[in-house]
Formats: sequence, structure tokens, C-alpha cells
Amino acid sequence: MRSLGVISVPNPSTAPCVRADLLDRLGGIAAERVWSAPAPGTATEDDLLHANDREGRLCELVDGVLVEKAVGFRESLLAGALIEALRGFVRQHGLGLVTAPDGMMRFATGLVRVPDVAFISWDRLPERRVPAMPIPDLVPDLAVEILSAGNTAGEMARKRREYFAAGVRLVWVVDPEDRTIAVYESPRDSMLLRGGDMLSGATVLPGFSLSLRELFAELDRQGDNPGATHP
Repeated sequence: MRSLGVISVPNPSTAPCVRADLLDRLGGIAAERVWSAPAPGTATEDDLLHANDREGRLCELVDGVLVEKAVGFRESLLAGALIEALRGFVRQHGLGLVTAPDGMMRFATGLVRVPDVAFISWDRLPERRVPAMPIPDLVPDLAVEILSAGNTAGEMARKRREYFAAGVRLVWVVDPEDRTIAVYESPRDSMLLRGGDMLSGATVLPGFSLSLRELFAELDRQGDNPGATHP
């Protein structure tokens, strides 16, 4: 039998050792993102709520494992810009709800994902109301993932498979580094947008459009120099 490698983790808040096969199943992520308490494979939704609400660190629940999300400032900025654009359109047309990067959703037993941005149509919401529970059984129509330095290709491929298996209809993967957006209507087939392209809502949000230049211009914003002399 092939021996399984063990990877040491210097961060005491995460797993002191993580089996290499577990990291492979999670998409080849860094061991530092896997929590040690509770032990990988035994975590519950209560543990997830404790981590997110009391520890102040955003995690997802995957196969009984608490996996800390890879986050960053630029990603948060782009998420805010997308939420602003989507929410304005969705509210104007009375289509549903738009959630932020801490909106937890139960896709299946033991699987709680937290898209960076998501749109959920009223038809997918019980009684067409905002759920009261912290982790509702919800599958968004649109899920948006904004890449961070800690994300891996394998991790994102797994997320896409889970999204579409659960019933997500459209996935946007935003790359702040390359300033591109990959649009998926299935786990593997994508259309890459860049430069002067327009992002559309396709059949999920017909009529919605957003310029990539306008979106990524958020990363170039700067304030006036207080000491500058204006003519």
C-alpha cells in the first residue's frame, strides 16, 4: 500500500498534522487552512457557527472538516462592488436576495459553503421570505468566487462540481490578479472575459450587465492627496 504523507503545520490554531490525502480531497489547499479542533472529519455545523461567530474567522464545512476561507482586502473590495451592482438590479426587478461573503448555505448534509457573493431567487426561498436560521438549506442561482492567493485550481474545481451538483445555475470566478472573470454554466465549460468585455446575467439574471473595466477600476481608486494644491 502507498504510505500517506503527513504535513506539519506551524500555526497552532490549525491542524498540527494533516494527512496528505485529506488535503488532496480538499483540492490541494494549504494545511494551515484546516482546523484541528474539532478533529478533521468530526466537525459539525455547531462547530462551524462557533468558529465563524466567536472566533471571527470565516470557515466552510466540508466532509466534517472546518476549512478556513482564503480571503484578502482586494477580494473584499470586489465583492462589495459586485454586491452593489447585483443588489441594485435584483431589487429594482424584485428578483430575490443577494448575499455577502459570510452568507452560509447548506448544500447537503455535512457540506456548508460560503460563496463570496450569491444571488438567490425568491422561488428558491421558503415562503419567499428571508430565512431566520444561520445556516439555511439554500442553493443560490448564481454563486461568485473571488480568487485569493490561497486558493488552488483543485479547490475551485471541487467547488464548481459541488455548486452545479446542488443546483447552482451560474458561477462566476473572478481573478483580481489577471482582471478576468471565468463564466461557468457547467462545472468544466467556461467563457473567459477580460478587458472591455461585459459581464452578463445570462438566463439567471436576464438584462443584467456590468463592464469588467468598471468593476476592476475599483482596484485603482485613490483619494486626493491632502497636501496637494489644487488650481
